[in-house]
Amino acid sequence: MTALRTATGLDEIKALAGADLGRTDWLEIAQDRVNTFADATGDHQWIHTDPERAASGPFGGPIAHGYLTLSLIIPLFGRLLAVEGTSMSINYGLDKVRFPSPVKVGARIRLHGAVESVEEVRGNGVETRLAFTVEIEGSDKPACVAQAIYRHYA
Repeated sequence: MTALRTATGLDEIKALAGADLGRTDWLEIAQDRVNTFADATGDHQWIHTDPERAASGPFGGPIAHGYLTLSLIIPLFGRLLAVEGTSMSINYGLDKVRFPSPVKVGARIRLHGAVESVEEVRGNGVETRLAFTVEIEGSDKPACVAQAIYRHYA
């Protein structure tokens, strides 16, 4: 899938400071994705993996793991921005991660991204701080809000 925007080289990345990157298309969260995540992480709590029991639970059905929702920021971000013309890009970490609302299995989510800042770092690179919001279709509350930090080197 092609990204909505491409930044080639550090100068174009710097020019993104303050930019709203837009929103991705919707992505449905299916039970098989939740089960695969549970298998990968060893987190088989019934609110995620047992639809029958979860139906009578606090959310009225199974929900995605918060960390599954967080992990989907990476592929969704790739739909918003492609970075080219650098020797290396790394995920430097996250700040201020919250999960205001659960994602029910069968719900659709999308990512909204904005570039909060871009600063030069040693080694001929730049550090970008991005504000991400994982939205749930039909919900006023987001599934996840996070500030991600990436570094790109020439």
